[in-house]
Amino acid sequence: MWRSRVVVGLLAAVGLSLGAVGSAGARPAGLPPVVSHVPTADKVVFITIDDGWYHDPEVARTLVEGRVPASLFLLPGAFSYDAGYFTGLVAEGRVQVENHTVNHPDLTALDAAGKDAELCGAEEQVAAAFGRSPKLVRPPYGAYDDTVRLAAKACGAKALVTWTYDFTTWGDTPPATPALRSGDIVLLHFTPGLGADLRRALDAARAAGLRPAALMPYLRSSRVLPS
Repeated sequence: MWRSRVVVGLLAAVGLSLGAVGSAGARPAGLPPVVSHVPTADKVVFITIDDGWYHDPEVARTLVEGRVPASLFLLPGAFSYDAGYFTGLVAEGRVQVENHTVNHPDLTALDAAGKDAELCGAEEQVAAAFGRSPKLVRPPYGAYDDTVRLAAKACGAKALVTWTYDFTTWGDTPPATPALRSGDIVLLHFTPGLGADLRRALDAARAAGLRPAALMPYLRSSRVLPS
């Protein structure tokens, strides 16, 4: 399976190169969009949480009891040893698991086979674990180029999703809390501090008069993706 996808990616990359020579500055057609903010006038914000290594029951309670929609960009290694934590969240109907690669590499540094192994490998493992093929990809470190977009498309992605603001506390002090706007995409990570970071993000949304919303329906209704 992966060999055919690599061949498709290589052929598309050749087409990209030829197209770039023929039309300077033109963007290649047919690639998945890259989204860091959703164009919408609705008073909504989008919660996204990456990786999945730390499985805090408090975070699960906050998402379930607060009825908080979220997109979880999970690494297979982070959910495989305790998939029940995430299948329980999915069963509540307000979170979806999306693609964050297998090993969290900088995809722009990999060849076509490496991109395929990371993206299609994660797609297959997420589908097997959660019964749904992911349609969104978060490239690790937010690093992407057109070859990454091509590889993501070959592995079933409809869009690459980055972020507007990162609310993750990586050290002792949380980052400055921004004033959120309609359509912003909030990045969080499954770290030991996720409970506090999630509360801070939800408080910031509330202060701005925003509510968390499911990402995929808004990507479609805003015409970022076909409906």
